[in-house]
Amino acid sequence: MKTSTFLFPILVTQVLSLWISHAQDPAKTYYRAPQSYSTTRDPDVPKYARPAPNTDLDFLKEADWLDIGLDYRFRAEYRDDDIRRDSAGLDEPFLHRTRAYIGIHDVLDPFRLAVELQDARRYNGNYVRDNRDVNEFELIRLQAELYFKDLLSPDALGNARPISLRYGIQNFEFLDRRMIGNNQWRNTANTFLGFRGAIGQESNDWQFDLLALQPMERQQYEWDEPVDGQWVYALIGHWRGWSDVVTLEPFYLALDQSATADVVSKMVHSPGLRAYGTFGKSGFDFDLSVIKQFGHNGDSDVDAWGGNVEIGYRFDHPWKPRFSAFYGYASGDEDPNDKTDNRFERFYGFGRPWSANDYIVFENISTPKLRLELMPSDKLRVDLGYSWYYLASSTDQFNGANKARDVTGRSGTEIGHEFDIRARWQITKKLEAILGYAHFTAGNFTRNAVRPDDTDFAYLELNLTVF
Repeated sequence: MKTSTFLFPILVTQVLSLWISHAQDPAKTYYRAPQSYSTTRDPDVPKYARPAPNTDLDFLKEADWLDIGLDYRFRAEYRDDDIRRDSAGLDEPFLHRTRAYIGIHDVLDPFRLAVELQDARRYNGNYVRDNRDVNEFELIRLQAELYFKDLLSPDALGNARPISLRYGIQNFEFLDRRMIGNNQWRNTANTFLGFRGAIGQESNDWQFDLLALQPMERQQYEWDEPVDGQWVYALIGHWRGWSDVVTLEPFYLALDQSATADVVSKMVHSPGLRAYGTFGKSGFDFDLSVIKQFGHNGDSDVDAWGGNVEIGYRFDHPWKPRFSAFYGYASGDEDPNDKTDNRFERFYGFGRPWSANDYIVFENISTPKLRLELMPSDKLRVDLGYSWYYLASSTDQFNGANKARDVTGRSGTEIGHEFDIRARWQITKKLEAILGYAHFTAGNFTRNAVRPDDTDFAYLELNLTVF
């Protein structure tokens, strides 16, 4: 082998490393937010909370060890012929959600504490209340933490690489929120009881998160309880050493369900990889994930997979327009009578933005999308898009319409297509108004197996941050 041939890959690697190192933001963080639509995770301290000295409460100006927050959200919805309902008709619910957060840090280190309360209610609806809308006066976070800031050496930018271990009731988001999310759109939150460990933090070049938790079953009027016999395990890595080009997030998730009187035993292993970043200064960005699943569901072997890819381009214009093309896929069960389960396990991801109507989940789905995002001013953001929805398997269920299923496959795969538009106006620093509309046109499967109805959905949402 010629010496030049041997040295060439090494030289390319060194040049790439030097370029990436030189390009790092002087703000001393390796983290780069994804440009893809609606995938930025809710921060560890929720967005509505802030350090006490940064609030309007003068008596807390010296309490830099305290984070506090209080917010209220009101949403008026107009839903005509919603296919998630058992029958066609008009529904005009009013949704109310109030949250309060208190976090204590630094002053008692290594011990830290966080508490978050949520009260979710629905009025004026025509359909039976469920735990998507109602979860009255509930703890969605009650966690104790051991936080060690200086056990490991800092990264090359000087950021501390802490080690932490939490236990208690928690809510959080990971990856692109499609597998684990707290579901900000829905009136109620996903919560878990158990352990969360972390090595490193978001500003570091590398980080690991470890989870061992029981999902909480939302009760409308009583305290939530862990789902009987169910555990979620996860190991999630973050490599940001090349974040000016690509951020890599390899992960392993597992869902372990013991057999109970109501369900069979289930074990789903779900390794995957997410990669997102930008193509230099070209204006193009990307976000892609691929996930394989195996294990067992009762007597059936699990053999499923899913993934998604989004390519976007941001134009050089004062309105900062970004146009994107997206495709998402999650396998469905091919034959309900064989010993193989091909239905993708969606874990605890969000429903939007799969569908603005909230019809689609990450299960038995094949969907291309086009979207345009605009920022006409610093206080106004607008996005609109068109989505096409198909079943990955014509013989498996459509979860979004009460698990409607045609095991013969004769109803076809076309769920329908959807237009949606949304405007977000930051009226003041503490008050945001959102106005949205979506029209769903039913496809052959929906018309044959559910109802032959197109649907309309409009809403007005107000978000008030108190402090």
